[in-house]
Amino acid sequence: MAEVSVHSLFTEFDINLFKSGKHYKLYEKFGSHITTLDGVDGTYFAVWAPSAKEVSVIGDFNFWTEGKHKLNVRWDQSGIWEGFIPNVGKGNLYKYKIRSHHKDIVTEKADPYARRNEHPPKTASIIWEDDYSWQDKDWMTSRKSKNALDAPYSVYEVHLGSWKKKVEEGRFLSYYEMADELVSYVKEMNFTHVELMPVMEFPYDPSWGYQITGYFAPTSRYGYPEEFKLLVDKLHQNDIGIILDWVPSHFPEDAHGLGFFDGSHLYEHPDRRKGYHPDWKSLIFNYGRNEVKSFLISNAIFWLDQYHADGLRVDAVASMLFLDYSREDGEWEPNMFGGRENLEAISFMREMNEAVYGMFPDVQTIAEESTSFPMVSKPTSIGGLGFGMKWMMGWMHDTLQYFAKEPIYRKYHQNDLTFSMTYAFSENFMLPLSHDEVVYGKRSILGRMPGDEWQRFANLRLLYSYMFTHPGTKILFQGAEFGQNDEWDFQNSLDWHLLQYKSHKGVQELIKDLNTFYKQQPSLYEKQFSNDGFEWIDYNDSENSVLSYIRKGNTSSEDLVVVINMTPTPKELYKVGVPRPGKLKEVFNSDLKKYFGTGKYKNTVKTTKAQPWNYRDYSIEINLPPLGLIAFKYSE
Repeated sequence: MAEVSVHSLFTEFDINLFKSGKHYKLYEKFGSHITTLDGVDGTYFAVWAPSAKEVSVIGDFNFWTEGKHKLNVRWDQSGIWEGFIPNVGKGNLYKYKIRSHHKDIVTEKADPYARRNEHPPKTASIIWEDDYSWQDKDWMTSRKSKNALDAPYSVYEVHLGSWKKKVEEGRFLSYYEMADELVSYVKEMNFTHVELMPVMEFPYDPSWGYQITGYFAPTSRYGYPEEFKLLVDKLHQNDIGIILDWVPSHFPEDAHGLGFFDGSHLYEHPDRRKGYHPDWKSLIFNYGRNEVKSFLISNAIFWLDQYHADGLRVDAVASMLFLDYSREDGEWEPNMFGGRENLEAISFMREMNEAVYGMFPDVQTIAEESTSFPMVSKPTSIGGLGFGMKWMMGWMHDTLQYFAKEPIYRKYHQNDLTFSMTYAFSENFMLPLSHDEVVYGKRSILGRMPGDEWQRFANLRLLYSYMFTHPGTKILFQGAEFGQNDEWDFQNSLDWHLLQYKSHKGVQELIKDLNTFYKQQPSLYEKQFSNDGFEWIDYNDSENSVLSYIRKGNTSSEDLVVVINMTPTPKELYKVGVPRPGKLKEVFNSDLKKYFGTGKYKNTVKTTKAQPWNYRDYSIEINLPPLGLIAFKYSE
């Protein structure tokens, strides 16, 4: 048998789909695939390099010698080079050596479709297949209800390299270890989902994974691809969904990566004004090139298909939407209509969401998008971008700004909190307290809170309680759930030793109970994206810095009355208007002793009085704890 035999996995239909940008499972064709040809075991390779005049597979099986294993170019002008190499298989290292028609440039590239890569700083691809046997059938068949927009959705955001480390061994936890320790912890904390910061292979630790070179390979830092599947499987077996951070917005210029792949601008836009990101010193995909769209959409589908992901959180959507993002006048060119919108990127995102929901209607895509671009989380059929949810960055900014103020000044800034309700239902919003809020000198969430130790922790508990009773789904970054003191450092483990202190342990207990409370109260999730699910009682009592509102579910018997005291002064016999007569029972109180609260301001069952208040016919008088939130529910 020849050193490279003619062989192909592509049909004419595949090629037509690829060229038209409609092939969404390219990972089944491109890359390295272990196979048998004419009774000989070996590996089929396929790579897209239309500007190449020669492509060689170099690897540990040919002493990295160029020219020994030259791939064959297809005859259909697809730009695909392919071929079967005998006696090469699982575990072999390889790259593509590409000689370009363009100025005779020579590049040496990792496989864009590789399923496994070497541990950085090494950069070779690894031929890999696994026969992992999934055990999550129960989850997969029922997850539609768990991922629905009218279901509780509370997300724990995790950076795998810093969540917990084997300090004595100076190393990360492995996927295998996390399948035990991380899964157990998330289950104990009662979160419904985990979101992992990018797990796709990346070369540079300080990028936190957002500069990807191996789009189809889980990073080798923590183990093998099948061990990552085990982590996903264990989460599912414990009734926990998994969302993956996905980065179609940009990619690094590393020599072995996608940039200048075949000596031409293949994956990146050739116009530097559209193809280079000044903030991140990285390259931007050419969203108008059909083959690139197929690559990206295939990648989104890959993680849902091969790794059973329950959703994708799409990073830096704002940077994709606007041609002038982080650019001065003269550094960008308007679109054909004279506007600043990137029409090709908008079209790509719509196609991506249509493909994802068309093939996996039981998952969610979530946009990290910080502008007022309309209809991000609305269906494409009515002109939206088609995402399931969008991060509510305005709520995050205004709320953290408010909570950073000394309570004595809060009465002048109550609008910071109430303003979010003027636009809360314009999108399907997720409330984020993410990794972005605890880096670059912003301090930890706890570090923002004013006052003495008791007040700082009371403020933190109040912030989280407010977050969980505000409309929208929730996401909380690792460490915030127990009041991490310091900013997040990707190089170090979280400060788990803080849990020996009652103050930090109290915050952790609060988050456990808030997650349970959220799941147990239909009024907090059934209409979390609808203005039918929220009603103000009083947003005008700025003098007392008190807010009160009703959260509503599908049945009025599930209504919650929520009252918040934003000052350290308790308020006894505080009158609140309520929707109807009856008895109201306190069902949540952020000031309990077990949370490191005072434990002094509890409420017995309150019977309404026919005394009009807050423009309502009935009212109750309650004890409001200092820097506390309480919630009531009709008991009969």
